[in-house]
Amino acid sequence: MSAAAKFHKGVKISERHGAGEWKTEKLALAALMPLGLWVLSSVVTLSGAGYAAVLAWFGSWLNAGLAIVTALVFFGFAALAWKVIIEDYIHKPGTSRVLMGLLNLVCLLLAAASVFFIVRLALGSAPLPAGLGF
Repeated sequence: MSAAAKFHKGVKISERHGAGEWKTEKLALAALMPLGLWVLSSVVTLSGAGYAAVLAWFGSWLNAGLAIVTALVFFGFAALAWKVIIEDYIHKPGTSRVLMGLLNLVCLLLAAASVFFIVRLALGSAPLPAGLGF
């Protein structure tokens, strides 16, 4: 070990790197387990249901709220997981920064779009803004 190694409270700093992210990942995963079971039961319940039934399901603020929480936790977890992959396998600093920025942008846009559409459905609005239906 070199004399330049930095220590904090007797632990080499590089050994503590990522501990906070690891805890956040584990908390997000712990939240995703029951939320995933809720999503699965909701999919089974709504399979074969018509548009009006699905719209009524989203009209329940409990369902809409849980759907929003699920989307936010999922995209937060996905961003952290991909960040770790990029850090582990992309070693060029410029490429790593670009990929991290792109990753964060994509996860943020997907989370925002999810919340936007869930709220629109909860309010009984059409799933797409007028004029954008394909």
